[in-house]
Amino acid sequence: MRAHKAPGETGELNDVGGRLRLFVEAPLRPGATIVPGESQTHYLLHVMRARDRDAVRVFNGRDGEWRARISDVTRRNCALICELQIAGQDHVPDLWLAFAPIKKTPAEYLVQKATELGVAMLLPVITERTVARRVNTDRLRLNIIEAAEQSGRLNLPGIREAELLPELLRGWPRERRLVFCDEAGNASPMASALAGANSRSGWGVLIGPEGGFSPAERQLVRQHPAVLPVTLGPRIMRADTAALAALAVWQAILGDWHEMG
Repeated sequence: MRAHKAPGETGELNDVGGRLRLFVEAPLRPGATIVPGESQTHYLLHVMRARDRDAVRVFNGRDGEWRARISDVTRRNCALICELQIAGQDHVPDLWLAFAPIKKTPAEYLVQKATELGVAMLLPVITERTVARRVNTDRLRLNIIEAAEQSGRLNLPGIREAELLPELLRGWPRERRLVFCDEAGNASPMASALAGANSRSGWGVLIGPEGGFSPAERQLVRQHPAVLPVTLGPRIMRADTAALAALAVWQAILGDWHEMG
């Protein structure tokens, strides 16, 4: 971490290494004052050693990204003053991830990486073989925020409360295609299955638990009119690995990866 000069030593303003970003709930506009939460204040002042007049980039998922300055610093408090919009609001592809919850650490890892990969909605789904049946969505949202701050993303994926697989399928929109990662066989490789598909329609990816879907669940899923069964190659993957692999394939073929110059 670089050392900060005291205010007034030079005519330049510090930007805390140029990488510090915070998600905030407040509206962003010129001159707006934002009061960071307790954990954000601790991070700014005691982890990053930020000082008065240091620059911070802030976003709220609606108003783009803004440069703000730290102001009114005390030992335990500070404010952020919005100065300039540095990026307009953008949007990720309309891609949902339905996943069977796995034990704590892999689940947190999964939502972090899914956020980085540009998922728009996260849907925990309880299957017959799901071991982790309690989902702390508040805790997962903290992981989502951290991943968005670090990855440069300008919005957050939504996250729903967990629901049973039959309920998920009953409520699944018929016009939203659902990629069913079915490693039991009788399906096309995912890249081949997506070739020529409509990239502008809504999509979802369904990943099962570590033990896989039961035969009855596989039959139920395959009967849904929106489902597209696929395989992810010759090797057996852990549930979190399979989810991220499927998201990467979708982004490479139908998502926004190929749009970057």
